[in-house]
Amino acid sequence: MMHAITTGEIRNLIYHIRGKAVMLDSDLAGLYQVETGRMNEAVRRNSKRFPEDFMFQLTEEEAEHLRSQIAISKIGRGGRRYLPYAFTEQGVTMLSCVLNSDVAIEVNINIMRAFVQVKRLGMTILDIRRKLDGMEKKYDHQFKVVFDAIRQFLAPPPVPAKKAKIGFAPPEKK
Repeated sequence: MMHAITTGEIRNLIYHIRGKAVMLDSDLAGLYQVETGRMNEAVRRNSKRFPEDFMFQLTEEEAEHLRSQIAISKIGRGGRRYLPYAFTEQGVTMLSCVLNSDVAIEVNINIMRAFVQVKRLGMTILDIRRKLDGMEKKYDHQFKVVFDAIRQFLAPPPVPAKKAKIGFAPPEKK
């Protein structure tokens, strides 16, 4: 039997890719207690229900960027055969229609609550930025350092540059 997953745990599985809040197919399959391949088969059989604004396949670069942040297996190395799929909030809702089980219904309710929390958090940050802009115009420049520090805290984390490969490389031939 599955333990009751919290919205906080689900919130940690929501990523921002292409400017959208999404969940990965492997994470969703785990929550729904089905194999990723089986879930994706059900999606393919119902492809009309999943337009690109509901679901999209990650590019190699997006998958590699995620690999550096979380543990998703490399394609072809005993793991996945295909690049991961990302589901938007609407795509997750549609998944509950395709995966019609009690587990899918229960999990889907918690996922919807987590997406709402993520949206609220995003709106809160926008509200803070607006207020900050208003305060900066109102007060003189002596607070500029404070405003800049707050803006830096509110900014999304930078996308890391490609890391140099670690390990031995044979010397280049001349």
